[in-house]
Amino acid sequence: MKRRNTVTKEAVLSVLNQTGKAMSQGAIENEIGVDINRATIYRVLNRYCEDGVLHRIVADNGKQYFALCMKCDDNQKPLHHFHFRCKSCETIECLPVPVNFSLPSSYKVETVNCVLTGVCKDCV
Repeated sequence: MKRRNTVTKEAVLSVLNQTGKAMSQGAIENEIGVDINRATIYRVLNRYCEDGVLHRIVADNGKQYFALCMKCDDNQKPLHHFHFRCKSCETIECLPVPVNFSLPSSYKVETVNCVLTGVCKDCV
């Protein structure tokens, strides 16, 4: 379904494009810098997730973050899509390369939702 473009949608996408990292709803709201209803921002974020523009990351701290979808050659998120949360600067980023893991042969992976936690390259 084609959705109409709004000022809020453009502002949310602009903030995520500029930062290049996953952000919480509160961080996005602070970066926008104009008074936009919190529920409206959540609605925009959820619609972008439904449309495949963003993906939702639920971190080990229980907080939700949103990031632009990484694209590979066939315009889909990589199967082994891991994220990294830095305990020092509190950022979350999509790891740009697949992370290898193994499972017993009787299991078949369909999606991966994993957040690795530690200290990022900028804070080491």
